[in-house]
Amino acid sequence: MGDQVITVLVVDGHQTFAELLGVALRGQPDLRYVGHARNGEQAIRLAAELKPDVILLDPELPDADGIAIAELLRHRQPETRVVILTASSEATLVGRATAAGAAGFLSKNGALGDVLNAVHTAYGGGMTVSTDILARLLRSTTPVVGPRAGGLTAREHEVLELMGSGLDPRAIARRLGISVHTCRGYVKAVLAKLDAHSQLEAVAVATRRGLIRPDRHYGR
Repeated sequence: MGDQVITVLVVDGHQTFAELLGVALRGQPDLRYVGHARNGEQAIRLAAELKPDVILLDPELPDADGIAIAELLRHRQPETRVVILTASSEATLVGRATAAGAAGFLSKNGALGDVLNAVHTAYGGGMTVSTDILARLLRSTTPVVGPRAGGLTAREHEVLELMGSGLDPRAIARRLGISVHTCRGYVKAVLAKLDAHSQLEAVAVATRRGLIRPDRHYGR
């Protein structure tokens, strides 16, 4: 990343938590805290004005569904990466977040270092999921009975391996030297063959079937 400074916007209805997070971000030489939105309306406005590289977002906002806000931002500002920070233990929230294009899903009870690592990973095109959240997802995912290869082509399995490394379609496309459109086609095929509704769910299913071993980006 060199001398690149990553700009970060915090979206959270809890003032004290947001302030503490802002202090921590200001203490990092390669991160720049650009502001705090207390609700969905402010989040949309500040994201458009400030165009942050990464947004740390609580899905439970006082005036809106934070996951819906994340999906809206993905369409309006595709270069801005959203990392979900939540106090919820609801496993289905993870699937919704990844389907909305979130680049991370972490517990608010986790270590500050995990949040800072997630910001860097998101900026680099990867995805981070807390170890406890990933474990809950693995437990809640029904094993799929079928051939070990899962009916995947060699290229689809290659894409799945990179998904397991925490990369999103844009980063996978760059790694494989293909277009993002083509890569999204492979991702869609992988999800269909694994009967998954999101990239993270596909990784969970593939892990339980022994198709892949997710790397450290999943489960810091």
